[in-house]
Amino acid sequence: MSAQSKLKKDSAKTVPVEKSIVLVGLMGAGKTCIGTRLAKKLGMGFVDADDEIETAADCTIEEIFNQYGEQAFRDGERRVIARLLEGEPRVVATGGGAFASPETRENVRRLGISIWLKADIDILLQRVSRRNNRPLLKNGNKREILERLIDERYPAYGEADLTVESGSESPDITVAKVIDALKTIDDPRQAEAAAE
Repeated sequence: MSAQSKLKKDSAKTVPVEKSIVLVGLMGAGKTCIGTRLAKKLGMGFVDADDEIETAADCTIEEIFNQYGEQAFRDGERRVIARLLEGEPRVVATGGGAFASPETRENVRRLGISIWLKADIDILLQRVSRRNNRPLLKNGNKREILERLIDERYPAYGEADLTVESGSESPDITVAKVIDALKTIDDPRQAEAAAE
């Protein structure tokens, strides 16, 4: 076995994977980028909740917002994330507003380990400006919209099990920080044995 394979295997052994790992945070925090790399590193599946919503609705998120409104999107988002959490443990990247839902937070609390990828507003702004497919940023000043979303959503994100700073470093460094944070979570089997 190569040293790299052994390191990957050892890393996976030290991280609790009995539950899904759910990445939360504002748009641009890196949930999909970090999630795909994290899943590979841990030997888990990866799913982007936004992709699953688009598949279920057979249209893009922007089309859902335009045709049915944000509330219809949020309703579908809650249902899709609940379904994803019922399946096998995997890494799940959620949309920026998903964890603002009390119902979704409760589902994640029961069935997953939530990690808030927290990024500075300048980093978020730089990242979201690369694409023009985010419905909430279509009308108005992007910085002002992000500042409002920070005010609205950070209290909910603060309820996540773990918080990891997502800065301008390489994605691999952020993944390593996530793995280190996950190692601080007690193994649920140990906690159950201690309670008996």
